[in-house]
Amino acid sequence: MEILVCVKQVPGTTSVEVDPVTGVLKRDGVDSKMNPYDLFAIETALRIKKKNNAVIKAITMGPPQAKKVIKESFSMGVDEGAIISDRKFGGADVLATSYTLSQGIKKISNPDLIICGKQTTDGDTAQVGSEIAEFLNIPHVTNVTKIIEVKEKSIIVEIDLPTSLEVCEIAYPCLITVEKDIFQPRLPSFKLKMSTTDREIPIFTLNDFEDKDEKHYGLNGSPTQVKRIFPPTPNTDKNVLRGSSDELSNALLEKIVSFKLI
Repeated sequence: MEILVCVKQVPGTTSVEVDPVTGVLKRDGVDSKMNPYDLFAIETALRIKKKNNAVIKAITMGPPQAKKVIKESFSMGVDEGAIISDRKFGGADVLATSYTLSQGIKKISNPDLIICGKQTTDGDTAQVGSEIAEFLNIPHVTNVTKIIEVKEKSIIVEIDLPTSLEVCEIAYPCLITVEKDIFQPRLPSFKLKMSTTDREIPIFTLNDFEDKDEKHYGLNGSPTQVKRIFPPTPNTDKNVLRGSSDELSNALLEKIVSFKLI
């Protein structure tokens, strides 16, 4: 069994500025760390490996110094890792990031299971995992809180929905995103850190991809841009709709129309 974990290097502080021209975060000179949610993804992969003799690979997209998070994953027990890095990938939004990662996954791995953290602390969109799965054309589920059973051709998981818990069985290859309460991440091992110091970490660029069209990556491939960042206004309003499928469909359509979304 082969498991791929997506990890990311994020700013280690909330004091990060946004470039007024490109609308992306200014990361130069800012302390960085592994995205906290990715630690839960790594731990999930390691728990599965312990019972199923799996090989775990980690992949990250970022500048060459992002190898720091790959090395950290090695010190936790990950077997292999790679970096997707190219200036042409800079400034990517969720869509372009997901597409770039999907191309990188096709290049370096053929995993049975892809595991992502719920979201990143520098974006909080919680969309990248799902979009990677769509680009790879594989099934996926999000908000996984429990691994119930890992079978030869599928995995059974528990999903945390807004008002209930759902048990779902997904056939490989597939992707899941995990919640932070799924497992307690282990601390990095100094022994593993020392023994993996010289482990090779390949770097892949646009020229290594099957799709080399620059319009699909970075700012060129990003239909959205951040114009400004500000604290959100708390809003706890909600409207629960009940009824038959026809009644719910009509009520939902009326809401969408009233909000002038269509």
